[in-house]
Amino acid sequence: MARILITGASSGIGEAAALQLAASHEVIATVRSDAACQSLLDQARDAGVSLDVALLDVTDFAAVDGLVDSLVQHGGIDVLIQNAGAGHVGTTEELVFDDLRACMELNFFAAAHIVQAVLPSMRARHTGRIIVVTSIGGVVGQPFNDAYCAAKFAIEGLLESLHPVAAAVGVQVTVVEPGPVATKFIDNLTGLDSVFSGDDGLYAVEKAAYLARLGSPERLAGMQTSEDVAQVLVGLVESDSPPFRAQTSSWSTEFVGMKLGDLDGSATTGMTSSWVATP
Repeated sequence: MARILITGASSGIGEAAALQLAASHEVIATVRSDAACQSLLDQARDAGVSLDVALLDVTDFAAVDGLVDSLVQHGGIDVLIQNAGAGHVGTTEELVFDDLRACMELNFFAAAHIVQAVLPSMRARHTGRIIVVTSIGGVVGQPFNDAYCAAKFAIEGLLESLHPVAAAVGVQVTVVEPGPVATKFIDNLTGLDSVFSGDDGLYAVEKAAYLARLGSPERLAGMQTSEDVAQVLVGLVESDSPPFRAQTSSWSTEFVGMKLGDLDGSATTGMTSSWVATP
């Protein structure tokens, strides 16, 4: 039985993973509000599992350090699943720089900080597992997701660089790359009101084409449930030899594989250009 700290368990992937993992492991799940805390505890009771829930804003580094220190002193952390994050919609010319900073703060700096916080105890014990939920957007840059993809590219670069060094001291690092998931993620996006206002402002035609694609058969074909992705996370926790990079579906694997084999970038940009093309 592993002792697992999972962030971003208020809803979606994190919530589903916390409940599934609690069936076989000791889970400490973090959420952002009292309401989310009660909801997760109620769902755990209904599922016949038990877990601990802690309130945490992952961008509050002092709070993160306090929680990690407390867990290390009282049983340790075998596995970190860093799942907390949120998207922001907007193309570079229109981005408010404070929004860009906020997106980077949550999706990159906060993720990097909690990884940094758990590493000393894992290194000292010469064992541990760090799993960070990124996105196919951490591999493929996507129109109107400039800030989000930048943050996900950054955390993947950090973790790919960390991987061999962490492995040398017994710590396994994995990034998990879901494609579209049927969660509240889109509901939680910032920037939607200003970007898709329906006015005749900048990039109006391209925005309309991109917005139409969000409900297209192509995208819906790749959509998973939170429970599907949670099952992948459970498998990674319990694997003897987890990979560095893991996609959560065959659709995601094909999508990411196209980019990783695209040496000059033409296949990737040719594909994404079609997302914003005039019909």
